[in-house]
Amino acid sequence: MRIHETLREGTSYSFEFSPPRDDEMEKVLSRTLRRLEPLRPTYVSVTYGAGGSTRERTHDLVVEINRDTSMTAMAHLTCAAHTRSQLAEIVTRYGEAGIENILALGGDPPKDLDLPPGELNHAIDLVRLVREHGDFSVGVAAHPEPHPRSVSLETDRRHTAEKLREADFAITQFFFDARHYFELVESLHALGVDKPVIAGIMPVTSLGLVKRMAELQGSEFPPWLAQKLEAVGDDPAAVRRVGVEEATTLCRKLLDGGAPGLHFYTLNRSNATREIYEQLGLTPDP
Repeated sequence: MRIHETLREGTSYSFEFSPPRDDEMEKVLSRTLRRLEPLRPTYVSVTYGAGGSTRERTHDLVVEINRDTSMTAMAHLTCAAHTRSQLAEIVTRYGEAGIENILALGGDPPKDLDLPPGELNHAIDLVRLVREHGDFSVGVAAHPEPHPRSVSLETDRRHTAEKLREADFAITQFFFDARHYFELVESLHALGVDKPVIAGIMPVTSLGLVKRMAELQGSEFPPWLAQKLEAVGDDPAAVRRVGVEEATTLCRKLLDGGAPGLHFYTLNRSNATREIYEQLGLTPDP
């Protein structure tokens, strides 16, 4: 089913995975899919490596999920380092394989590879190309805090509103303060855009990893959260417990405030997401 149609039926809950890079990670992902499928997510998404580095693995995993599980899969696609014809071919193949949902992203070419910038400059150009080659539900990314390459918050909001007008929905990068999400939604409404903005959630299960990821995407790592985590920093289990508790609290604030959905960045693991589901009372009856 097309994701924008499911969003009309109520709150969505979704998970994000990445294509495994080796046999061991393939086993980990296989276990994760089996453990999360019973939670009946609205959809799941599969990431796309910078510059197309996981092109075939992304395609195969999306098709496999749609074919072999009860879950609806959405393919990520970036336009960086791709020609228009390459992108058209990828989108056409997804359509032929029965995939109905694509997350259109700008992306960055790998820094360690000498690749051309690509023929499309921005995610909005990719949204338009996807529309030209099939009847897809198309999502885009949104940044509750400004994109790291943005000139200003105001400029970032205008660009987000512009591409969301062309798309069906947005999924945010992860964040730790609900205020950032609600300010983003309010600013989009002020610009005349009221399409669904799904909140991205990253439970902190490893302090160093999430801090590095937050820095890369331009997110603030709140001092109060760092203080809580560093207080138990010598105990990985305690760090994980605090991270899950804080993510659960954030989810409650978002749902109470009217967020149309939660999108969990799983890092191909299942336990944290399952625990948050249980604490929110979302786990389906057997």
